[in-house]
Amino acid sequence: MTKFKELLQNSFSLAGLAEEHAHGLSEIAQPMSLKSGAVLFKAGDPGNGCYAIIEGNMKVSVVSLDGSEQLLAVLAQGTLVGEIALLDGSERSATVTALKPSKLAFISKAAFYRYADENPAIYRHMLSIVATRLRRSNDALAARSFLPLNGRVAQTLLQLSETFGKKVDSHKILVHYKISQAEIANMAGGARENVSRVLNVWKREGVISRLSGYYCLEKPEVLRAAAEL
Repeated sequence: MTKFKELLQNSFSLAGLAEEHAHGLSEIAQPMSLKSGAVLFKAGDPGNGCYAIIEGNMKVSVVSLDGSEQLLAVLAQGTLVGEIALLDGSERSATVTALKPSKLAFISKAAFYRYADENPAIYRHMLSIVATRLRRSNDALAARSFLPLNGRVAQTLLQLSETFGKKVDSHKILVHYKISQAEIANMAGGARENVSRVLNVWKREGVISRLSGYYCLEKPEVLRAAAEL
């Protein structure tokens, strides 16, 4: 339990929360585990609290009535999930599923509000997190509306690099998460065959490479230019 609290406190601290508040939230959080493929919550479920990812990866998606899934994001260790429904009191807006065995910390709605009411800085921090998510959603919506497919694929790779990126040298970025072409196509809103052609062109041009199943952004500046509106 002590190790869990230390990991949680470190995750909150790395996310920019003051150490004292990171410690406070770690004290009211409850540990939980999920097997690979297990659903954390579904769209429409009540927003009874939020979760911090301590270990593992989660995917955020929405599912249509006919069963088609749209992948919205992949979340890594140190990410907060479920904060929107916690703050606005509405139902969950998407489904979150474990991509690998994962460890999380659950903070109930009641416990969160008791602590945040006594420490208003928590609300400012949460608003900052929500604002960042909103900006990313707006960027994705604008990309779907105005960018050609190669721009949307570039934006997807850059977003993945923000979450899983590790600098290889002064400019190269390794996306330390094994994502399939089908998943990239889903996130970018294109057919897998078309996305595959875009990726193959960039490989030939040295813009990206594939290392042991991981994508490496060899020339991220080229992708940033392609992703500009």
